[in-house]
Amino acid sequence: MKLKHIIFTAICLLVLSSCDLDRFPDNAYTKDKIESDKDAAFKILVNGCYAELKAWSDVMHRVGEYPADNIMIRGTSTDSFYPFISYQHITDNGRLTTFWNSSYRIISQASDLIKISDEGISAEKDQKLGEVYYLRGMCYFYLCRVFGRPYYQSPETNLGVPILLDGTPADVSNLHLPDRSSVKDTYAQAISDLKKGEELMTLKSTASYATKEAAQAMLSRIYLYMSGTYENANTTYADLAIAYAKKVIDSGKYQLLDRVNFMRYNTFAPDATGQTETIFAVKRLASEFSGYDHYYGIGGMYANLQGQGWGEMYASAKYLDLLRKAGQKNDARWAFIDPQYVKDTKGEKIPAFRFIADLKNASGVQTGYSYIQDTLRINPDKSLYIKIAGNSYPLTLVNSVENQYSIVYQGKTYVGEKEYLMLLNRVYPMFYIIKCSLQDNDSHLHSPIISRLAELYLNMAEAYAKKGDYGNALINLNKVRERSIIGGGYNSLNATNAAQLIDEERQLELAFEAHRTYDVYRNGNAMIRNYPGPHDAMTPILATDLRVVHFIPQADINAYPGPLTQNP
Repeated sequence: MKLKHIIFTAICLLVLSSCDLDRFPDNAYTKDKIESDKDAAFKILVNGCYAELKAWSDVMHRVGEYPADNIMIRGTSTDSFYPFISYQHITDNGRLTTFWNSSYRIISQASDLIKISDEGISAEKDQKLGEVYYLRGMCYFYLCRVFGRPYYQSPETNLGVPILLDGTPADVSNLHLPDRSSVKDTYAQAISDLKKGEELMTLKSTASYATKEAAQAMLSRIYLYMSGTYENANTTYADLAIAYAKKVIDSGKYQLLDRVNFMRYNTFAPDATGQTETIFAVKRLASEFSGYDHYYGIGGMYANLQGQGWGEMYASAKYLDLLRKAGQKNDARWAFIDPQYVKDTKGEKIPAFRFIADLKNASGVQTGYSYIQDTLRINPDKSLYIKIAGNSYPLTLVNSVENQYSIVYQGKTYVGEKEYLMLLNRVYPMFYIIKCSLQDNDSHLHSPIISRLAELYLNMAEAYAKKGDYGNALINLNKVRERSIIGGGYNSLNATNAAQLIDEERQLELAFEAHRTYDVYRNGNAMIRNYPGPHDAMTPILATDLRVVHFIPQADINAYPGPLTQNP
């Protein structure tokens, strides 16, 4: 019984947890039951794979988003997501255990379904089988993103994850499983599964389920990850990233939402009428989203809405500055940021000035950055000033259109924003993020996005730029940019600016969708978080740093029936 428990919790190869949409009890569908009535079990078990994505996608989001530069947290935390932010990785991270186990539950269940299924019986059966291949391939790719190094770094020798395709073992007492495969082989397995899914899936479905286009979108992303850095691009893989993105776009099944509807993109369920952009998402239902979920789910950390959520993690100053580059809050993506303001007794916002100053220790060495804000005060000559620790500091106009003023503080000139007094959590202004909340106007209900059309235009922009085709790169970049910034399209791209502008647009567009961490490192860039927060703001994380990848949970290594090499 002990071995049975270990295998189930570590890699889930012994039994097939039902965990399905129809609420069948755990272990209701064993291998024997599947074999005795394959058709009856098949749909339930496919639904079980989708259901497993719900726990999986929570960690998928946090491990992809929290180490990046889109967010900051109000302080340290004992939650096991904090090592994602601090880069102080631990070997007993419970959230990564959930991600590892959920991934291998899906892989195991998918492998069993593939083994017992015949192709060509009907388009409906092939469609479901194709979905299974998609889910298995996606899990291998996502596992490799977390536990394997970026593809451009020696994929033949760097370790990915174990490739396990046999499903439920016939003999658990003598079970011996292989060690981790290389990053290259793990990617190859993901590609193989996704291509098989692409071949089998021919029926149209909502974005709540995998489709041919979902497989093509994921293949475009994988090949983009394989396309190397801008300085040392692999144009063969760049071509494939473009080709698969075009397949989705040319299908005509998806369109970018217009600006107005995009600004409420977070409110659409994946299968909502009028939702034209999402290709695949992990659908969450209000009926299964408990009060606990509204606090401890993804959106609950980003905001307190309708009286629910912790609201302890905010948009970073770096991300906000990127939004400001379009000027006058013209960027539609401001719609996903909800600043929390102090109100006076009449319910009015209070004019204030806010800036970011260097934070130094007693020895005068800079250790980070700090927000400073105060209510605006007016001199008799109409000039403006604020007070800090009882001292008056005059403000000098820099840009009237953007309400920018400068201030000389502790011997250094800073530029800040004349706006309104914000609520603080500890010392941090509360810039709520609502992109992961308010589906169907329900607090923090959210269906995590796996693929959407805007990403594919950005994939093509990057891939074309890596090929030196800046004309086509510009066309695809502006497809996304001009949706959010009216008249804000770039006039030209070239070898000197393409990497920066495309990277910035990916950050703006795909923020809070678990892309940013991987986008930085796969292109060989450093994660620079020089903005306020409890993180180490002074030390960039290089793409070659050991901390770019995570430890495999030690409990899963201990339980694994065979060698399982840990990351250094």
